[in-house]
Amino acid sequence: MTKTIFFDFDGTLADSAAGIIGGLHVAAKKMGLPDLGDAVYRRFIGPVMTTSLHEYYPTLSAAAVQQTVLAFQDYYGREGWQHTTIYPGIPAALAQLQAAGYSLNVASAKPEVMLHKLLPHFQLDQYFSGVYGATLDESIRSSKTQVLAYGLTQSQADPAQSVMVGDRASDMVGGSANHVTTLGVLYGFGDRAELAAAHADAIVATPKELMAGIQQLLG
Repeated sequence: MTKTIFFDFDGTLADSAAGIIGGLHVAAKKMGLPDLGDAVYRRFIGPVMTTSLHEYYPTLSAAAVQQTVLAFQDYYGREGWQHTTIYPGIPAALAQLQAAGYSLNVASAKPEVMLHKLLPHFQLDQYFSGVYGATLDESIRSSKTQVLAYGLTQSQADPAQSVMVGDRASDMVGGSANHVTTLGVLYGFGDRAELAAAHADAIVATPKELMAGIQQLLG
């Protein structure tokens, strides 16, 4: 059975903070919402945006949340995505894993159409057999648990021979819910305490350690 790796995107493959935080400032202004500042908006990176909006703007109606998401996506689709950078060492790590025979996939709460725009732009699409994300309105496959379940089904991967790699608790929870082992990374937007509390099976500090971490979990 092929050993399969599912990678989160934001905070795992790419540093997308500038574009996402900028988009949240723009969306808040457009919607007349209090601006919560960079430090709070940084916490939005990784989890589903609708979940974070409900958490940090608890009085917003469901309709207003969706309008805010659309305002964000309008900015991000035009400009914000261009502020993304790939973490140093990621292309080399992906090439190494691919050469070792692992099947590589992306499983992100980011809209799938945006992933299909970003990966070719950064010449990362060559490494991935499957790309799995959410619908634009986040109504389908909106959580990491749902996205990973979708990815496992579409790729016909064996959960017992798979690893979910990510930087936030949501990645670890999504992996556990699908009976997939989890590898947390410390170079993204989460930290060791968050990943440990979410029961990451292993944690690595840099992209160079991805191969060793995955071999520790899958062999």
